[in-house]
Amino acid sequence: MSLIINRPWERPEQHWVEGKGGKLEIKPERRPASYEVFDARNNTKRTEELAMVNTIRDRVDQWRNDGYLGVTIVTRKLLEHWHDETARQHPFYFCQLEAIETLIWWVEGAEAYKQGIHVPGDGGAWERLCNKMATGAGKTTVMAMIITWQVLNALTYPKRNKDFSRAVFIVAPGLTVKGRLQVLMPSEGSYYDEFNLCPSESMRQKLNQAEVLIENWHTLMPLKEQDRSVVKKGKESDEAFTRRVLGKLAAHKDIIVINDEAHHAYRKPPEVKISKKQAEEQGIDLDEATRWIEGLDRIHKTRRIQRCFDLSATPFAPTGKASTDTALFDWILSDFGLNDAIEAGLVKTPRVVVRDDALPDSKTLQSKLYHIYRDKSVSEDLNRAKAEAHEALPKLVQDAYTLLGADWRETARDWAEAGHHSPPVMLTVCNRTETAARIEHYFNQGDAHWPELQAPNKTLRVDSKVLDKAEIGESATSDKAYDQRLQDIVEASDIPETRKRQLVSLKKEELLREIIDNVGKRGQAGQNLQNVISVAMLSEGWDAKNVTHIMGLRAFTSQLLCEQVVGRGLRRVSYDTDENGLFLPEYVNVFGVPLSISEAGDPGEAPPPPKPTTQIEVIPERANLEIKWPNVVRVESVVRRELSVNWSSVGTLNLDPASTPISADLAPALGGATDLGKVSSIDLEKLPDGFRLQRLVFQAARKGFAGLHHSFKGSEDLLAAQLVRIVEEFIESGALQIPSLFHSDPLRRRILIALNIDLVVQHLMQSVFEQNRTKLTPIFDEENPIGSTGQMRTWYTTKPNFPAIKSHISHLVGDSSWEGHAANLFEQSSEVLSYAKNDHLGFQVQYLWSGSRRRYVPDFLVRYSNGKILALEIKGKDSPQNKAKRSALAEWVKAVNETGGFGTWCWDVAFAPSDIEDIIARHVG
Repeated sequence: MSLIINRPWERPEQHWVEGKGGKLEIKPERRPASYEVFDARNNTKRTEELAMVNTIRDRVDQWRNDGYLGVTIVTRKLLEHWHDETARQHPFYFCQLEAIETLIWWVEGAEAYKQGIHVPGDGGAWERLCNKMATGAGKTTVMAMIITWQVLNALTYPKRNKDFSRAVFIVAPGLTVKGRLQVLMPSEGSYYDEFNLCPSESMRQKLNQAEVLIENWHTLMPLKEQDRSVVKKGKESDEAFTRRVLGKLAAHKDIIVINDEAHHAYRKPPEVKISKKQAEEQGIDLDEATRWIEGLDRIHKTRRIQRCFDLSATPFAPTGKASTDTALFDWILSDFGLNDAIEAGLVKTPRVVVRDDALPDSKTLQSKLYHIYRDKSVSEDLNRAKAEAHEALPKLVQDAYTLLGADWRETARDWAEAGHHSPPVMLTVCNRTETAARIEHYFNQGDAHWPELQAPNKTLRVDSKVLDKAEIGESATSDKAYDQRLQDIVEASDIPETRKRQLVSLKKEELLREIIDNVGKRGQAGQNLQNVISVAMLSEGWDAKNVTHIMGLRAFTSQLLCEQVVGRGLRRVSYDTDENGLFLPEYVNVFGVPLSISEAGDPGEAPPPPKPTTQIEVIPERANLEIKWPNVVRVESVVRRELSVNWSSVGTLNLDPASTPISADLAPALGGATDLGKVSSIDLEKLPDGFRLQRLVFQAARKGFAGLHHSFKGSEDLLAAQLVRIVEEFIESGALQIPSLFHSDPLRRRILIALNIDLVVQHLMQSVFEQNRTKLTPIFDEENPIGSTGQMRTWYTTKPNFPAIKSHISHLVGDSSWEGHAANLFEQSSEVLSYAKNDHLGFQVQYLWSGSRRRYVPDFLVRYSNGKILALEIKGKDSPQNKAKRSALAEWVKAVNETGGFGTWCWDVAFAPSDIEDIIARHVG
């Protein structure tokens, strides 16, 4: 039985509840927003409902059904576009749309929908709004939606500076997350383009005016006195602080702040008494939280923070109360927690131990492996200060590793047989550095039962102090032994030698960050790691998809702490769906982390191995197979004044050679007598340079221009160009006759025309008239006017594929058997020079549907040996929207061909596999 019961793109309509006998049962309604609290002192568990969030959900549902009353025209266009499932390859998750809708509702919605709702603050001077979203639910995409909504409205309605801002300050918890948030910069490769967030190209271009700054929270730290200057200047002023932190963003006021992983940023109330030791046990950095908020307070004093948007999977802060150590932020507007994400299949399904064949815990009657640290023999032993690394681990912990290790071995074997490039990873999160050192010794010195896990060069103990320094770009204290361990891991990894040399030259803290950030990634430092041991929860943004086993060896006092730990191993490998549209389940097996929702199962049952990935890349040696195209932003219909000729009324013009001398003889003359013995000749045939055809054409056009330019209503440049074209066409036509075989010689013919140029112009201009003409004009992308298969970035896929030969791209990735059939025909056809599946290439055609601009991506680009380029679409069935796409493609092809300079383009569509051969033949001529 799978726990996945809701489609990720739809509002959840059912959830699991604990029924009789502890079994899970389905309740046919949406899960209420809530969280569970463990009271470790009294051994109790209770559920805390988020009453305000549940009320807001109902209000937002009603507001949505009523048509988003109160929003601007810009916001309405955005919401309609984001709900359009055909506007992008994959629809947005329901939780993403609900998160952004809830923020819009609070800022723009009609007041009638917000009556009686008060969103508490954190005690500061600026407003905070929080979206609680589980790991894997797509928080970064929601950030991109927030920026799009805010910036486009701010630029369209500049007077509404209390609601919208184009100045965005994003604060991250460290360099790892900061690096991954670069997709929020409005430039090429951003999420705005990848997820097609703007309804039109003009809106996308306007979004480039956004001022976005991304920094890690450490920039909010005040400068130390010695860092300011040799000359004592005193404490850094708030204005100087703002200018230093914000840089060019300091030129703006009323900025918005987005806090990623916002549980790091909270205001500590004076009544909260919590020690550093208690904070560490709860995974909290008190100094970080304080400095983060204090820094934003200083920015608010000088520039005003219009509003702060917090996003976090676990937005909780310490309470200082005995009944509960932590509580959720009071300003949460929307909640899509881990249980919701599991039921929607957005993350792996965690499996916990429900029973074993040993004595259970005497208080809970649950397996001791369910919450290992609760056992006194474990907690008392692992909580000892200054324990030596060589000291044996408690027996229960060793037994747990033997059981979990047995399951890991089976998983590793399955993955190897499936051809996966990296092994599965076992992640341990423990309570203190001494425990981490003991666990590392247990594996590396041969105490572990399974030989496969006795692999020092595949085992990484994360030194928290070194990692903390790496996250802020500082140097850690010297530790040669640890430095050597990191280098040994790199040297033993199966990666190119040049990459190894690059890595070992890094500083220790840089190398640790490089290894830990790339666990399971092909060709990177962490490719071959199989065992990771950490004291902290590891940095947010760490999303090694190959984590299949988790060991928790620390206290868990809330469900949120459980989510933080397990969240590090919940990223899915693939997003395949079953026949009902539900994601196929993937699993992570968990010991020692007492999750409230999990799938029961024997720990020996291995999670399914991920499908092997194939690297799709450009083959530089096949540059001759490259296909290029113009990147057309849109096609405009331009009405121009144009000269036209009624050729049917243009009569034949006969040039009589007898009345047009082209040579003359001259002789000396005196008193009426000439000396014919001294005759000299002037023969125009001997001056061919003076009678070039192009010169004649321009001369005739100049004379025609002189007679027309006063009355022509269009551009004079356009008039001249059109006259040249008309004269050329007339001279080359049969309407200009010379009834003499002798004078039909090309040179003599040109001389006769030159000498009768006025007659030619007069005759032709009688049939020339002026009219309006509509012309399709492509508008090109200014930043990247020419697209090419050579520009494709390397990517990876688990979809069926095969190596391509006649393509600049290494493989053909087929979304259907038809596409594979088409590729085979292209490979076999002697008329096809090269082809490319239009996947990750960026070739697209804009079209209008239901009043908004959409992107259409034809399936193939095919380059013929005759120079033609075919844009081919493969469709199983037709629809009005598909007809609109084809109409836009036809218009695109016509506009590009009329403009010239990009070769000859054509288009076609196949409705059946048998059509493809006919289509190939159709465009050969």
